[in-house]
Amino acid sequence: MIVYLSGGMEHANNDGSGWRLKFARWLQNNLKHEVINPVQESRKLVQEKNANNYRAWRTSDPQRYKKFIRCCIDHDLRLVIGHADYMVCLWDESVLKGGGTHGEVTMAYFVGKPVYLVNELSDEDLSGWISSCAAETFSSFDLLKTALLKQYKS
Repeated sequence: MIVYLSGGMEHANNDGSGWRLKFARWLQNNLKHEVINPVQESRKLVQEKNANNYRAWRTSDPQRYKKFIRCCIDHDLRLVIGHADYMVCLWDESVLKGGGTHGEVTMAYFVGKPVYLVNELSDEDLSGWISSCAAETFSSFDLLKTALLKQYKS
């Protein structure tokens, strides 16, 4: 099984790499699932496209910035659609100012990939659209881990 780890990057601390690395280790150790980490995927694209300063391009070269971000969008959605078996998504404050997580969750739902959502917002602040895309919603990673063990442990 292959899991895509969705969540805020653009407005998250360290691009949201902390929870992804920790949860990826748990998935690999406990379920032997492969992990697609979009933070690592984005870093590869930055190197491949010589885009180390892409964030500065937002104001200095908007067309170049848009072209690079579109490359990231295309890459991530291909991974969601064509490679992942399911998605784990951290829904927290960092996703509210971005758009990628919204799109990834919607696309995964649309193509029939289960989305397991860890919601750290209040129930009132969780979008009906996003909660409806989720196969299941959890209030913590510990509760998600229990459910994933039941679902996927052989």
